[in-house]
Order: sequence, then structure tokens, then C-alpha cells
Amino acid sequence: MTTPMPTSTVSAQGPAKASASAAAPDPGRIARRRRLTQWGFVAPAVVFMLLFFGYPLVRNVVMSFQDYTPKTFFTGEAPFNGADNWSNVFQDALFGKALWHTLVFTAGSLLGQFCIGLALAVFFSRRFPLNGLLRSLILLPWLVPMVVSGIVWRRILDQDTGVLNSFLDTLGIGGHTPWLTSPEMALVSVILVNIWIGIPFNMVILYGGLQEIPKELHEAAALDGASAWRTFRSVTLPMLKPVVTVVLVLGFMSTVKILDLILALTDGGPADATQTLGTLTYQNSFVQLDFGAGAVVGNVLILISAVFAVFYLRANRTEGK
Repeated sequence: MTTPMPTSTVSAQGPAKASASAAAPDPGRIARRRRLTQWGFVAPAVVFMLLFFGYPLVRNVVMSFQDYTPKTFFTGEAPFNGADNWSNVFQDALFGKALWHTLVFTAGSLLGQFCIGLALAVFFSRRFPLNGLLRSLILLPWLVPMVVSGIVWRRILDQDTGVLNSFLDTLGIGGHTPWLTSPEMALVSVILVNIWIGIPFNMVILYGGLQEIPKELHEAAALDGASAWRTFRSVTLPMLKPVVTVVLVLGFMSTVKILDLILALTDGGPADATQTLGTLTYQNSFVQLDFGAGAVVGNVLILISAVFAVFYLRANRTEGK
């Protein structure tokens, strides 16, 4: 025969269970609060990107299909003209020339900056007196504003009063080279100046990548009898591949749109010999005041940069796997 549980015990357990269930946190509420907190941290960055990147990008695309003139600033009227701006830009012979100059300028700059930067990174990876001081001095071209560098180099490369021609004349090599006034030499000169500016960036990033390579790998290669070149080609470069990808892609995206350096050196001349997509955008928009054509060239630059941005992301994803 079972003994009934006392009423006082049942009544005491009931309120205790009720208070415990009331005090237990709701998992759904905690998850919602956590998501709100996360969005609270992300929201300022999203708003910033939409205001300062998303809106100008959309506005630039819309402007490329409009007849946007200085009159628009007063009347607010910018009628759509279909693809007239695009067809006019693509049919202009200067666009093809500027596109070719942009490719040559970007490829030459990246090749020179990367090769010299890698050589300096390998050189400074060895310890020797004044190593840190010399590396700091090499950073100076990277720290000087681009316009200032352009103005200084314009004076250095001046055909009549430039320091470079005076030095060459002293050596008897020939001191009347038209570095910036000859259509054949101007683009080469601009590329060389841009290489000088970009070497520190390449050296710093590649130097950091070299420091992350385990020294045991080089020691093992030396024990196997590998030469310095074989060690560099078979050990150093493969381990440096992720850093090389970052350097080249970021270097491309910063070089392909350069404007201030070319304006300071040659202003796109002589005879449009240094005209690039960046300078063509500037001239269409702010010299000829054809904002629709300028928006078209700007969109072409954005598309080119976007292609390499996708390449950069895919390359990083592949390296991550």
C-alpha cells in the first residue's frame, strides 16, 4: 500500500520549479540579442561603404548614360542618351591609345617594382651593419606625396636645366636627352619614376614574407647540396607565393589608376604619349567638361580593377585550401 506524499512537500516543490523555469534564460532571446550586437558593430561600416562607395559607383554608372553637362548643375536636367557616351568614347582613337599606354605603364611599373623590391628584400634579409638605417631611408620615396615626387622628378629630368642631364654631360655620355618632351621617351621616363616610388612598398611586404619562411628549410636545402639559386627557386619563391600574389594584385590596382604623378610630370603629353585611362577620365570630366564621357572611362577602370580584385580573392581562397 503506497503512502501518499505530504501536501507540504508538493507545495514546496511547485514554486521552486516555477521560479527556476522563470529564471532560466531563453536561448532564442539570447541568439537574437547576439545578432543585434553583431549588426551593431557592422552597421557603421556598412553605412560608410554604401554612402562613400556604393552611391558614387551607382551614380557614376548612371551618369555614363546621361547627357551630363555643366548646365546640369544649374537646371538639374541630365537626359538619358542611351549608349551614345559609350559609343563616342570607344570610337575615339585617343581611348585606344590611352588603354594601350595604361597597360604598358602598369606592366612596366609592376615588373620593375617587383624585381627590384624582391632583390632588395633578399639583400636586407641578411644581417649587416646599418641594415635598419638603410631600410628606413629606402622608405622615403613611399612616404613623400605623389605630387611632390612628380614635381621633383620633373625638375631632375628637365632637358635643359635638369640634374640628370647635367650629370650625364659631365660624364660625356650625352646631356641633352628629352626625357619628358619626346614622345618616344616620355612614357619610359614616367614608368621609371613610378618604379622608384613603388619599390619601397614591394620591398617591405616581400621582406616581411621572407621573415616568415622557416630557416630550417634553407638549412635542409643547403645540407642536400642545393645552390643558392636552386634554394631560392625551389624553396623561397614557392613559400613566398601568397605574398607575391598580394603584392602584384594590390600594386596593379594602385598603378592602373594613377593620375597625379602623370599630371605632375607630363600632363598626358607630349602629343598624348603618356595619356592613360586615369588622365583621360580627368581631361574628359574637368577639362572638356564632358562628364558622361569621363564616367564611361571611369567605369572601364572600375571594371578592370574589379577583374583583378576577383582574381585576388580567388587566389587567396585557393591558397587557403
